[in-house]
Amino acid sequence: MKQAIFAILFMGCLSGAMGQLKAKVKCPDMYIGILNGTVNDIKPNNTPGQIKDAFPCFTSAVDETPDAKCGGGIYFKDKDISFYTKRDYVEVGPKFIGKTSFPILGTKRGSLFAKLGNPKIKDDLWDAYETQYGTLVLHYDVAGAAGKVKLFQFSTLTTDLLNLCE
Repeated sequence: MKQAIFAILFMGCLSGAMGQLKAKVKCPDMYIGILNGTVNDIKPNNTPGQIKDAFPCFTSAVDETPDAKCGGGIYFKDKDISFYTKRDYVEVGPKFIGKTSFPILGTKRGSLFAKLGNPKIKDDLWDAYETQYGTLVLHYDVAGAAGKVKLFQFSTLTTDLLNLCE
């Protein structure tokens, strides 16, 4: 009788422990095509559902509601990349985990002329480039020629329509 009770209790504990096991969601390696404006084959104006399907390992998401900060987004804090879905742009931070089609983070201001041409709009701490897909904005750590790219954003929108989150 004791053995039967022990077996039932043991199986109950074992099944409870098995119910708590969850496989970690596997995400593909992220590859940013700077000149194409894509992360893998996903563009900034893809739907939130398409982004979540392509990258199921997001750390958080905010629905596109009128009261949502920055209009909603899908965030990958562990990879330092964010999709601002309502505003149709992607932000890539200094600790980005992934690859880019050419080195951009940490690059000196003005050294990307051969790849990007002249910026359409210049400011002390950022340059905005018109691209075939929309806009690429490079943000620098300090003003002037000594500045290095600390983060960048790209969008399918033109510089006239782009509305970045503060």
